[in-house]
Amino acid sequence: MTFDLLTQDDKSAARAGTITTGHGAIETPIFMPVGTVGSVKALTQRQLTDEVKAQIILGNTYHLYLRPGMEVIEQAGGLHKFNGWRKPILTDSGGYQVFSLAANRKIKEEGVVFQSHIDGSRHLFTPENVIDTQRIIGADIIMAFDECPPYPSEYSYAQKSMELTHRWLARCVQHMGETEPKYGYEQSLFPIIQGSVYKDLRQASAEFVASMECDGNAIGGLSVGEPEETMYEMCAHCCEFLPTDKPRYLMGVGTPWNILENISLGIDMFDCVMPTRNGRNGMLFTTKGVINIKNKKWATDFSVLDDGLDCETSQYYTKAYLRHLFVAKELTGLAIASIHNLAFYLHLVKQARAHIIQGDFTAWKNEQIPILKQRL
Repeated sequence: MTFDLLTQDDKSAARAGTITTGHGAIETPIFMPVGTVGSVKALTQRQLTDEVKAQIILGNTYHLYLRPGMEVIEQAGGLHKFNGWRKPILTDSGGYQVFSLAANRKIKEEGVVFQSHIDGSRHLFTPENVIDTQRIIGADIIMAFDECPPYPSEYSYAQKSMELTHRWLARCVQHMGETEPKYGYEQSLFPIIQGSVYKDLRQASAEFVASMECDGNAIGGLSVGEPEETMYEMCAHCCEFLPTDKPRYLMGVGTPWNILENISLGIDMFDCVMPTRNGRNGMLFTTKGVINIKNKKWATDFSVLDDGLDCETSQYYTKAYLRHLFVAKELTGLAIASIHNLAFYLHLVKQARAHIIQGDFTAWKNEQIPILKQRL
């Protein structure tokens, strides 16, 4: 994997670059739709390509490991061939999912013993077998196995957790070096910075992660309940200690305004379930603000979903029709809302990139955020 940094905004740390992988190029800053079980909920791969214009999607190691299982994915020739997605894939290591099963897992130095949420069976994830699993899935970008501490966490717990994450990272790096990709293209490892909301821990973790000299770096453990301003502060602090010639990925973030603010702090890559999850609940993000499509005010609004968006779905269906689908509990409504929201997120980062290159990103961002936040 290579990363070419094209330009940086004069008035912020915003960057525009290109990541090149075995499955094609990714123009940054980029938003990555979440395809937890090998599928972005309610969307086909053609819709992701043609309407959303996604350049990379996520898969999740925990969920794919449990179902359909590695034997099926390996026989298929990897996740790209199994699900028909021809562009890059990033896999989350499963750490976040395992640690969210607080009542059904036990953390040890070796790894984590956990119970499946599907059938209660017991499994062990270690830094080594998580790398092996992601090798089999065939992700272009593999995430290191980490512990994601909850918010809030006491300082002593956050420190202990971070140190465990660092020891696991050293094992991930070693195991990546001792193994080969399975399907004829290179795979890249991204370590994850932890440290909760403590600046000294975040600095120590960022410096340790940078010392591993991997192809890219990630910031984890944010957008887990802390105030927005704290998230921005921690993100900016981490970026101070990360190399400028490697892509930076902020995991699990967030709202459209979160994304623009974090782009201004130097982040290149984002993912979040918000556009699809909120879309399935009737919340639309648009170029003019946020819409709750279930509200009665849209019942006779025959304007299109978003005339400011270059997406066929957003320009084809009306607000009144989509509201009708939600009221009638018609599944088509979930798909339309999900396509629209993801297309909006990809439009937003494409616009951000264009303004970084033009040199007026900061002024554009400051103008956009109040518009994006308003409830229509």
